[in-house]
Amino acid sequence: MPDAAGTAAALLLEAAVGYPDALHRRIPHPVVAIGRAIDALARRWNHGSDADRQQRGVATVALIAGGAATVGVVATRILPRPMVPVVATLGLAQRSLFLHVHDVQRALARDDLAAARIAVARIVGRDTSNLDESGVAAAALESLAESFCDGIVAPAFWFWLGGLAGLFAYKVVNTADSMIGHREEPWRKFGWAAARSDDAMNWIPARIAGALLAIAGRGGFGTMLRDARKHASPNAGWPEAAMAGALQVQLGGPATYDGVTVERPSFGNGRKPDAADLARGLRVTAGACVLLCVGVGLLALAGARKCRR
Repeated sequence: MPDAAGTAAALLLEAAVGYPDALHRRIPHPVVAIGRAIDALARRWNHGSDADRQQRGVATVALIAGGAATVGVVATRILPRPMVPVVATLGLAQRSLFLHVHDVQRALARDDLAAARIAVARIVGRDTSNLDESGVAAAALESLAESFCDGIVAPAFWFWLGGLAGLFAYKVVNTADSMIGHREEPWRKFGWAAARSDDAMNWIPARIAGALLAIAGRGGFGTMLRDARKHASPNAGWPEAAMAGALQVQLGGPATYDGVTVERPSFGNGRKPDAADLARGLRVTAGACVLLCVGVGLLALAGARKCRR
C-alpha cells in the first residue's frame, strides 16, 4: 500500500540532515556500491554481437533492479517501522542537490568565474572550462531542474508507491541509465534496457516535477506544455522547460561534450540566465520541495482519516 506518512517523514528528515559528510568518509553512499556493480557487469557482458549485448543489457537491468527490490523487501520486514523512512533518505537528494548548486551560485555571486566553472563541473557532464557566467548559470539551472525530478520527486514517488523495494529499484535503474544508457557506442545496445526502464519509471514523476516547479515559480506552465517535448528525452524536458518558464529565461541550446558541440533545443523565450536567476532557481526549487512535502502530507492525513472510519 502507498505510504504517504513515511514518504513525508523521509523527505523532511533528508532535507534536514542529508547524508552527513562524517558518515560519508567512513561508509560510502550505497549509490557508489551500485555503480561498482553496474561497472563490473558492463565489463563482463558488454561484448559480442549487437543482439548479445542488448540481451545482456536487459539481464543487467533485471538483475540489479530485482536484487535492489529484494533488498528493499527484506529491509522492510526486518527493520522497525520508524526506521524505514530513515533508510529511505538514502535515496533522496534534496540537501546534496541544494548544496552543490549553491556552491555554483555563491561563486558566481562573488564574480569568481573560475570557481563557478569548477563547481558546476561537479554536477554536469558538459565541458565547462570555456563557459561564461550565463553558460554556467544555465548549466546549473538545467541540472537543478532535472535533478529535482531524478533525485527528489521520482524517488519519493517510488517510495510512496512501492516502499523501499520501489525506491531501491528506481535508484539502481536511474544510476544504470546515467552510466550505460547512452546512444553512443559501446553503450547503444547494452544500455538500451537501462535507458528505456529509466524513461518508464520517470514518466509520471517528470510531469509532477514540472508542475511543482511551475506552481512554485508562479508561472511556466505554458512554456512547459509548449517546449517539453523538444527534448530528446521524453521526461527531462518537463522540469527544464518549467524552470525556464518560471524564471522567464532561456535554457538548453548548444553545449559541448568532450570537445564536440551538440545542438540541443532551447526552452523558453527569455534572456540568457545570470547569477541572480540561479539564486531564483534555487528558491523556486525549494518552494517546489515544500509543495511536494505538503502534498504528500495531505495524502497521509487523508489516509489516516479513512482508516479511522
